[in-house]
Amino acid sequence: MAGTNRTRHATLGGPAVILVEPQLPENIGSAARAMTNFGLTDLRLVRPQVKLPHPRAEAMASGAVAVLEGARVFDSLEEALSDLQLVYATTARERGQAKPVDTPAHAAALLLEQEAAGARTGIMFGRERTGLENDEVSLADRVLTFPVNPAFASLNLSQAVLLVGYEWFKASNGDAPAFEMPQQSPPAEKRHLLAFFAHIESALDRVGFFYPETRKPIMVRNLRNIFHRLGLSEQDLRTLHGAVAALEEGERGPSRRDRRVLGVADLTTPAEGQAGAPHETATSPDKAP
Repeated sequence: MAGTNRTRHATLGGPAVILVEPQLPENIGSAARAMTNFGLTDLRLVRPQVKLPHPRAEAMASGAVAVLEGARVFDSLEEALSDLQLVYATTARERGQAKPVDTPAHAAALLLEQEAAGARTGIMFGRERTGLENDEVSLADRVLTFPVNPAFASLNLSQAVLLVGYEWFKASNGDAPAFEMPQQSPPAEKRHLLAFFAHIESALDRVGFFYPETRKPIMVRNLRNIFHRLGLSEQDLRTLHGAVAALEEGERGPSRRDRRVLGVADLTTPAEGQAGAPHETATSPDKAP
């Protein structure tokens, strides 16, 4: 439930999901959850083999109670389809019926087009073990099948609902990410990046990294290009300045952690001051919290 936020606007509607003779309450509950994930609300059950409400269905719904409680039960498939104008039958097998066959993505686009025109639409899903019967497929306008491993094409019922729901939601709402990584620090200015280059190159020079000397210009260019490709922010530069400064200080004295443990003065680095400032060592008395 980590992704649940009931304060956000809920996407509702879409094609009806018709489950024909579902056997397991867990599949009904998880299908309701998959529908809720992608804004589908019309769940129709044709002769379910379990009676609702059922505790195992509710457990698998995991909070998607509105869809589960709103599910309608029908005695016949014909009755469940009676008010719909475009119906898909899902199947993993070729049925020898002269019907158009679509992938979930193509089906979602057509369903969205028909819904926008005011039509009521639905998608039929068959039994867990045997799927839809040929006579049931004959009641559909089109066939929906999944691009899966041909040697193992059988999908769990709720997984099939999830895949169709995903394609529907993507078609109707776009496939942009639900959130983006926040930009908490602006991109580094060139002067600060150049100051960091001077800092790290000086530190590496002191420990003999640029060897042999004749290759130093090439090595410096390669090093700078690495950092250029990273697209560093101002905060990144402050962190890198601090890391280099800590390595330099480690050669000469106790670490920051050791300084704090010993209760002695701490080291101030560019990570704690102005970004891109040249490396300076300063001491200041620790203050009691």
